[in-house]
Amino acid sequence: MNNAKKKPVLVIMAAGMGSRYGGLKQIDPVDAEGDIIMDFSIYDAKKAGFEKVVFIIKKAIEKDFKEHVGNRISEQMEVAYVYQELDKLPEGFSVPEGRVKPYGTGHAILCCLEEIDGPFAVINADDYYGAHAFHEIYQYLATHEDDGMYRYCMVGYILGNTLTDNGHVARGVCSTDSDNHLTSICERTHIEREKEGAAYTEDEGATWQEIDINSVVSMNMWGFGASILPELNNRFAAFLNSSLQTNPLKGEYFLPSVVQELLEEKKATVEVLKSEDKWYGVTYKEDKAVVTAAIQDMKDRGIYPKNLWEK
Repeated sequence: MNNAKKKPVLVIMAAGMGSRYGGLKQIDPVDAEGDIIMDFSIYDAKKAGFEKVVFIIKKAIEKDFKEHVGNRISEQMEVAYVYQELDKLPEGFSVPEGRVKPYGTGHAILCCLEEIDGPFAVINADDYYGAHAFHEIYQYLATHEDDGMYRYCMVGYILGNTLTDNGHVARGVCSTDSDNHLTSICERTHIEREKEGAAYTEDEGATWQEIDINSVVSMNMWGFGASILPELNNRFAAFLNSSLQTNPLKGEYFLPSVVQELLEEKKATVEVLKSEDKWYGVTYKEDKAVVTAAIQDMKDRGIYPKNLWEK
């Protein structure tokens, strides 16, 4: 299949119910006009050339999501839905008793297996990435295709620009070579800002390691060919076999971990595209005021129109 003939699609991971935030943060307006963070991502994506968006959601939020987001966006772009459910497991596996947490970003993208057959970009629903990032990733996907290797990309951000003052965040910490190709990515699930920089813990705060605030990190803005989908599918059972034994309630199938495996196996290259934009996100309720002020400032400066979807 020749991916170059297929237009890149935008995939938005929106299945999380926002447990830390305390509500369905994906549909919480961030400006006076009622726009949500996703509106700005989709606006920027459309401007960059994307014509179709695939929303990954849970059946439990389908009605609210379509009412507040999907039906409106379907007037701007082609819209499709896939569902990330706990029981979406390979044959022979069952949901661990007491499990409520989704299986992670790798499982989310795996749920797109039957919907996507060409290049696609992946983003989080609750992160603001900026117009430059969408332009860069669309151009890459439109001009690259797999050859002897999978040719993927990601947009990298400076760690210090992606921290909140209101709690901890999870980030994929990246190393690159002189050609801006990813050499390794390590998921750090608990990073906090400190007076002099940042630190992470892997044992719930018992010990802390400093981390360079200028580190390049992934905000889950990836560009893939369709080739990532069978790779995710083929590795999922092995993840379940190990993780459901050791951490049945919270073990996650991280997308960056699968990318790391592909790098180590020399199956893929990942070009790191640098964003010129500051990242904004709503991880905690207290973050919303910062995002709202930033959005208003960008509207005041003419980066966005007052009403995004004016006809």
